[in-house]
Amino acid sequence: MKNIIAPIALLMGTFVFAQAEKDTVASKIKEQEIEAVTFVAKKPTVESKVDRTVFNVANSSILAGNTTWDVLRMTPLVSIDNNDAIKAEGETVTVYINDRKTVFTGKELKEYLKTIPADNLMKIEVITSPSSRYEATGSVINIVLRKRDDEGMKGSVTFNNRQNTKNSQYSNLNLNYHKKNFTQTLIGSYSDNTNVQKNSSLYTLYEDNSTTQINSKTIGRYKSPSLSSTSEFELNNKNTVGVILEYYQSNSSSSSDADGLKNINGEFDNSYTQNQTSSGLNRNLGTNVFYKWYDKEKNKILDVNLGTNYYGQSDDSYYIKDMLSVNDGASTKDIGVITDTENRNYYVKIDYTQPLGKSGGNFEIGGKMDFNNNVIPNSLYGNNLGSLSKNDVFHYEDQIGSIYGNYSKTFFKKLETRVGLRYEYIDYKIRQDVAGTSRKDSYGKFLPNILVKYSFSDKYDLSLTYNKNIWRPWYAEFNPFLIPNNDGFYSRGNIDLEPNPSDRVYMKLGILKKYFISARYMFTDQDYWTDYVQGDIKNSEGKDQKITITQPSNFAGKVHKYYVYANTNQTFFKNKFTVNLGLGWYYIDNSDFNQKNKLDQANSYISYLSASTNLSYTNLFNKNINLSAWVEVSNQNNGNSTTNKPNVFHNISATKIFPKTQMEVSLQLMNIFQRPNYDATTYTQGATFRNASKWDWYGASISFVKRFGNQKVKENTKTDVEKNSGGGK
Repeated sequence: MKNIIAPIALLMGTFVFAQAEKDTVASKIKEQEIEAVTFVAKKPTVESKVDRTVFNVANSSILAGNTTWDVLRMTPLVSIDNNDAIKAEGETVTVYINDRKTVFTGKELKEYLKTIPADNLMKIEVITSPSSRYEATGSVINIVLRKRDDEGMKGSVTFNNRQNTKNSQYSNLNLNYHKKNFTQTLIGSYSDNTNVQKNSSLYTLYEDNSTTQINSKTIGRYKSPSLSSTSEFELNNKNTVGVILEYYQSNSSSSSDADGLKNINGEFDNSYTQNQTSSGLNRNLGTNVFYKWYDKEKNKILDVNLGTNYYGQSDDSYYIKDMLSVNDGASTKDIGVITDTENRNYYVKIDYTQPLGKSGGNFEIGGKMDFNNNVIPNSLYGNNLGSLSKNDVFHYEDQIGSIYGNYSKTFFKKLETRVGLRYEYIDYKIRQDVAGTSRKDSYGKFLPNILVKYSFSDKYDLSLTYNKNIWRPWYAEFNPFLIPNNDGFYSRGNIDLEPNPSDRVYMKLGILKKYFISARYMFTDQDYWTDYVQGDIKNSEGKDQKITITQPSNFAGKVHKYYVYANTNQTFFKNKFTVNLGLGWYYIDNSDFNQKNKLDQANSYISYLSASTNLSYTNLFNKNINLSAWVEVSNQNNGNSTTNKPNVFHNISATKIFPKTQMEVSLQLMNIFQRPNYDATTYTQGATFRNASKWDWYGASISFVKRFGNQKVKENTKTDVEKNSGGGK
């Protein structure tokens, strides 16, 4: 009880402190308006700031017909792996929308971001050195949406048709109404997407000199309606209240065919073919009530947020497996898996910012309380259960309390500084109803961060940042219930997972405000990664059967990561043509990590290049034609997994704008010259697992956008003071 009362007391103290009115310094934050009919590049496409890289996408041609997920894939420094995990500079990130943390990860986050039209985007911030305001899990991606506050009704309608292996459709309606002090925004979307993915895997086990070759093909269809509403009312020139409501649903169905062949010492042992059918329904309902007090003259901001999130997922997967074995001959087995997940999240968050004294310093304090109650009931059915657990209910509950403080100040008009400290405390309980497995744990961490930037002149500056982070396992990764996969293997969570702490040092040199050279060092001595282990079960005849299980496992050992990155942003032809080019070199020292985990076959020292470029041309031939292109060379090396060859992603788009009718037509070509293919090898004790996946991210799409009403917008963000002072530039 004390663990809960203490953070609440801290939050209340923050609220009381925020009401005190002292101080002084007057400064006004400028509102920026961007015309939407004919794009004028007031900002570079990509801005390199001391703690973040900003991708300014407002009104660029890549928005038409795309979703936020599509644009995120083309954002500099961002990569997405074969499991739909979003990463920045190769490291896992936390995603925020308008400085509000999302509750999704992985495929759920992907489907959610697909419901947000890209037309609503203002910019995407990749914050590689976040302040203590953000939860200290590592880098942060903050998706900033537009805010329309001109009088009357306005909006847009979008229709998109995309041809990959299969055809997909997407449409959305944006409505915004503003009158005097009231603003109402309504966004509705519907997508009908069909994805096809092919996988090829080779599993080599040294103990018995066996190899298992698996090929699979999965076709998934997702029908997803969504609706969101934002209501905002300005009580006066300082006080604003609002409510955000979000509903998202996805009806999914998929089919998968897999075949496997196992040889021992080069001789046939067994083979199988497996067919899987699956159907599911996901629902998410999110609410957020907020209050904002903003004294523009004194630069004081108070934000209070109360929210809830509910996520439910039901799924029924059925597998039929035809086997041929040297020992058992031919047989047909079937097994079904029913899952019914329910997640409930409740939170309160308070943030306060004000200048401190007359010396130009800025102080920020805040805190958050999170309460999570998650349940995953699993049950199996069919004639191939054997000794597998037939059903169980997994429970995960936690309370996470955090409080932070940031102080920033500029000295001599040249030296910008920011010092922050965040404290997070978690108390969590895990249990299974049938198996009786349980775990209860709690811990607290102090997480400091420091930022220093020195401007030698208007043309040269040097910055240095330090962050201590901690990444916690996702609740479902603890669930030890064993279930079959669509490739013939089995999977489960690991109740003994531990968090991953890390330290990062980041240095950046700016030259002529166009060229940036950065270097980063990251260190960790504890992490968890995907593992493949051998298990024994009894089949339906009572005979012993060896199976391969994929699960997350703790890996001890020191890992040193070094990264050097060069970036430039150039404009030509009276700012019509913008070029952003980035080139990075990575070096990873896994020697201690490999030695402690007995990964004898893995490379101890890994080095590779990454590169990306964004090109855009505005108003080609003065005919309201906007062109854009994006190319990225990407590698994915994570823990005990190493990329065998890089991927080259590319996207080309052209948009024709018709100012009189406020219509746009956009054509996109996605990876038409080379289809993306993820190819990596995972190393475990005594085994290697190579997996190659052909992604469905290629083809062409055409979009039609009809706008109506006044399209002027202003940036929607709650952290203007933080971003425009104390090294946030």
